Amino acid sequence: MEKEVRVRFAPSPTGPLHIGGVRTALYNYLFAKKNNGKFILRIEDTDQSRFVPGAEEYIIEALNWCGIKVDEGQGVGGEYGPYRQSERPEIYREHVQKLIDEGKAYYAFDTAEELEEMRERLTAARIAHPKYNVITRMTMKNSLTLPREEVEQRLASGAPYVIRLKVPKKEDVRFHDEVRGWVVINTSELDDKVLLKSDGLPTYHLANIVDDHLMNISHVIRGEEWLPSAPIHVLLYEYFGWEPPKFCHLPLLLKKDGNGKLSKRDGDKHGFPVFPLEWKDPQSGNITMGFREQGYLPDALVNFISLLGWNPGDNSELYFNMEDLANAFSLDRIIKAGAKFDIEKGQWFNEQYIKRKSNAELSKYLLKSLAEQNIECDQEKAEKICEALKERVTFPQELWTKGQYFFIAPQEYDEKVVKKKWTQEAVDLLSAYSEALKAHEGAIDRDSAHSILNDTLEKMGIKMGRVMQALRLAVSGSGAGADLMLTLEILGKETISQRIETAIETLKDRVKA
Repeated sequence: MEKEVRVRFAPSPTGPLHIGGVRTALYNYLFAKKNNGKFILRIEDTDQSRFVPGAEEYIIEALNWCGIKVDEGQGVGGEYGPYRQSERPEIYREHVQKLIDEGKAYYAFDTAEELEEMRERLTAARIAHPKYNVITRMTMKNSLTLPREEVEQRLASGAPYVIRLKVPKKEDVRFHDEVRGWVVINTSELDDKVLLKSDGLPTYHLANIVDDHLMNISHVIRGEEWLPSAPIHVLLYEYFGWEPPKFCHLPLLLKKDGNGKLSKRDGDKHGFPVFPLEWKDPQSGNITMGFREQGYLPDALVNFISLLGWNPGDNSELYFNMEDLANAFSLDRIIKAGAKFDIEKGQWFNEQYIKRKSNAELSKYLLKSLAEQNIECDQEKAEKICEALKERVTFPQELWTKGQYFFIAPQEYDEKVVKKKWTQEAVDLLSAYSEALKAHEGAIDRDSAHSILNDTLEKMGIKMGRVMQALRLAVSGSGAGADLMLTLEILGKETISQRIETAIETLKDRVKA
């Protein structure tokens, strides 16, 4: 019987969730959905010194906003809980004691000063990367070098200690990575990692192995920064006598130029977010921008980041729902090289998703902005404005910022258009068009606005191209914008006539002969 696919996303609540973490969660989620498996959320909070209030809640809210639904875990529950590691200390102590009893781990009593002295000694001896390992451990204070009675005495007296993994001497550790193939590391390159800290809490190395086993995790899909730790984890699986899960280490997210990891500083420097949601630092009060608040649609963001490190194998780019994305996803199409983060591509995705949304869906964003400005607007008008602007906006809030002229008459006019297009011919045509609109019985729509304009042009012997920008300038203040006839329909004949007359009066001294 094939093993059920169970994957986990295991962030630490040390601050806001980086977009790279969102991508890791997404790949786990897509793989689970593709294989009818379970996506589990586990909070790895054993490093209490780095704990940040509100971070766990932020993680859960960010996943929900992105549409990454947790099947089991923190905030949802399940039969393998608790899913917050700080609530599982006895489980870890029980397992690390087993390693102690079997001689696969040991107590270490070294002080911080003694550890620093060891590093300085090795550095002086021109050893590039000093380690607490199979050689140096025999010069330190631990249960491998101290008499048994002294060890027991230290433990009984409550002397501080850590528990370290006893890494074997000069053995090859082999494991298969779903992205990188076979990886072989000799234990001479490893150090005796701390498994249990002096505060009684486990390190990542112990906790994640024990939890992954007890929670029946089938695949560990995580960032490549954990690749150097994988041999330690494989050793732990071997020591416990457990079958390891399949490993998949994801490529890094890089700056646009490919030179280094994508960081918050990069986002701040170039004016784009690297966190899914806005984050307010609980200590400093500083606010860092989020994709949500900047106007990115969650499904567009998910589509964008899904292709940062994964290639569907064809020319497909747009996946308008999570189901289609999951069906296309596979681990064997994940790339090894780091993925360049190009925010302009992210903006393009947002534009495509906005274009695809119905006018009714988009009107919610516009009506929200209008409410904030204390401007009233009915649903029908809001939907027409969205129809007019949806091909011209990157973010939903631009429906207001680029469409203010639908509610507010121009206060100024584009100088370049005035100089080029505000001619006597244009003024005469606009004046005649205004009168023709007033004479028209009933409301106008885009067809009648166009028909009346054509009739006026024909009577005056003027070509459309000579006055089109002037008309647009009069009604919106700009020489470019949404479909002009739809704009005229939305504004209505009274507003158009009034704006034409205002523009003629305001620019009477600027008419070009």
